[in-house]
Amino acid sequence: MLNVIDLTQALIRCASVTPLDEGAQAVLIDALEPLGFECHVLPFGEGEERILNLFARLGDSAPHVCYGGHTDVVPSGPEEQWSHPPFAGEIGEDGNLYGRGAQDMKGSVACFTAAIATYLEKHGKPKGSISMLITGDEEALAVNGTVKVLEWMKENGHVPDVCIVGEPTNPEHLGQEIKVGRRGSLNATLTVNGTQGHVAYPHLVDNPIPRMAKMIDALSSYEFDQGTEFFAPTSLQVTTIDVGNAATNVVPGSAVAKFNIRFNDMWKSSALKVKLEEILGEVSTSYEIAYKTDGSESFINDVKGWPSMMRQAVKDVIGTAPEFTTTGGTSDARFVTHYCPVVEYGPINSTMHQIDEHVPVEALEKVTEIYTRLLELYFEN
Repeated sequence: MLNVIDLTQALIRCASVTPLDEGAQAVLIDALEPLGFECHVLPFGEGEERILNLFARLGDSAPHVCYGGHTDVVPSGPEEQWSHPPFAGEIGEDGNLYGRGAQDMKGSVACFTAAIATYLEKHGKPKGSISMLITGDEEALAVNGTVKVLEWMKENGHVPDVCIVGEPTNPEHLGQEIKVGRRGSLNATLTVNGTQGHVAYPHLVDNPIPRMAKMIDALSSYEFDQGTEFFAPTSLQVTTIDVGNAATNVVPGSAVAKFNIRFNDMWKSSALKVKLEEILGEVSTSYEIAYKTDGSESFINDVKGWPSMMRQAVKDVIGTAPEFTTTGGTSDARFVTHYCPVVEYGPINSTMHQIDEHVPVEALEKVTEIYTRLLELYFEN
């Protein structure tokens, strides 16, 4: 029997700080091939942007369930501040497994792999297919990872019927939340130009700062909406304002502000851009705005379908039905949703990206049980 703790430790011991792989996907291939999976190593990108990806599939017919995950992790931070080395995969006396990726998301990848092994031992090969889409580019640019693997899957006849992304979704304990959608994300850079000059000669300058302040106030105070059934209200947050001016007697020639909008299913990024320029135009027409998006549009699943099966699997193991939510940042589910229904469920997320990231050993074992039950429900139905 494949042991979820052993596999999690082996993955953590690969210091796969994005975009490096450091043998993490080879560890996974060594676990999957004996189970009967056909593994495809898919590198995309060149030079420092080259990313290793893995697509593995068992079976060649429908119905087809896919697990989406990643083996890259964020940097550890100061290693001397960790109570256990970040890439040692040690289990503490408190029963927690420590290491970068324990929660986000090597633990989850190991859980699904172990769940497959358990399912096969109990039921044999399913009448259908199980696949795993594993990228090394989730924590970085997300350019040469899941989005390109999905394109390859479509070209080669591997589009799944449903997908579960194993991001850690539970804030405090298992059974709390299932992500059934995500908010969209739009970044913008606002530039207001003026005329630089000496502060003692105001008639010779055009100070852009007061105009920028009014624009920021107009954007920050605008109510885009009041939220929807599964989404919080759309939120605009200014992240920086800069004039690049170190002098006290000079009016700057320009002011630059950056902001991010997390938006719900009432909006598309194209409509938001129109609305932003409408708000700004009521203050002034003297500005420039540039947008940056990675395709992070809002999306929501029909909760009566695939999400309800995920909820039932959690309830069967934990005893409580988790809440359907859309909170948090973006994930690779934003790419998968263009191909099939997708939900997100994984371990606890309380220490991800932190010093001393850890996950209870018991939680990994329970998530493995949940994933096993999900496979049973899926192929039974």
